[in-house]
Amino acid sequence: MTLLDRYVLRSAAVNYVISLAVMVGLYVVLDLFFNMDEFTEAGEPVGEVLVNVVSYYGTNLFRYFGQLSGVVTLFACMVTLARMRKANELTAMLASGMSLYRVAAPLLAFGILTTGLWVLDTEVLIPELAPKLARRHDDARGEKTYGVWFLEDKDGALLSAQKFLPETGTMRRMLVLKRDEQGMVTSVIEAEEAVWERLEGHPLGGRWVLTRGLERSTETAAESSFGPQEMLVKKRVDHYESHLDPAKIELRQSAQWISFLSSRQLAELGRRDLPSSVAVAVQQTRHSRFAMPIVNLLLLLLGIPFLLDREPGTILSDAAKCLGACGACFAVAFAGQSVLSPDSYSALPSWLPIIVFSPLAVVLIDRIRT
Repeated sequence: MTLLDRYVLRSAAVNYVISLAVMVGLYVVLDLFFNMDEFTEAGEPVGEVLVNVVSYYGTNLFRYFGQLSGVVTLFACMVTLARMRKANELTAMLASGMSLYRVAAPLLAFGILTTGLWVLDTEVLIPELAPKLARRHDDARGEKTYGVWFLEDKDGALLSAQKFLPETGTMRRMLVLKRDEQGMVTSVIEAEEAVWERLEGHPLGGRWVLTRGLERSTETAAESSFGPQEMLVKKRVDHYESHLDPAKIELRQSAQWISFLSSRQLAELGRRDLPSSVAVAVQQTRHSRFAMPIVNLLLLLLGIPFLLDREPGTILSDAAKCLGACGACFAVAFAGQSVLSPDSYSALPSWLPIIVFSPLAVVLIDRIRT
């Protein structure tokens, strides 16, 4: 690494930190402006409202970073090049015999580094914080109760509860419908209350401890016996083994829960028997996880040629061209994540910006006069 590399990287890093703080801060301010009434509707004291605001946005900063990382990297690198152009530093580098491609090398390395941070944030941090990220503005502490209706559990069972308290991991009036391979109900478990009990070494991480738990099932009598051929059997149950712990239940209640899962969790989910719309969303999200790092680097490759030129025009006109090309790529990528495509084309929306804009990036880079 030369002295010039360290200089360019230091400038890009400073601009990156400033840009990230400004963009994330603007994101938080705008969201708080439109949702402040959600935090204050309970009539709590100002101190508690501030605690709720800090708790909510402190966790969501990781999600905002994932959404803005590519744009922030592009903006930081473009500001670095613009400042070097304004100070005629690119002219001095060309006079020394240095290629402009060599000037761009540390910026590309910086883009790869920030893309690695995006992968760490998306694959490690966000899945761990998913239950907190699923909270609504008016439930920053996760204390509100709400109903749980027919969540799919292990072996095709359906879990419901009249009330669910995320903070304490408690369900009231729990109902479990166990089903066979054809989807027919084989037994029903009812309980006045169910409390999640964590167990070390347990294959599922824990179980639900039931209060007044009762399981009803039917048994077929022998053909030689008199009376009805099916008898109702009741037995007391003290616990229920489940794949759904409080965190997973809270996550399933969020409409965006799929986007909070890691690639490994998405792969496991994709192997299950899911409704067609959910299966398509899972597959599309998986493709997006692989495509977005490439899109982030593609934005950088699209933007660099506009500001890296031996015969530059005005900075404003070049910045406007950069904004147009990169903005179009980002818009296509954003639309690809927002629009649900048919099952046979689930990969297309995620990879479309790469297919469309990669040739343009190659042409622009090739046209750099160096």
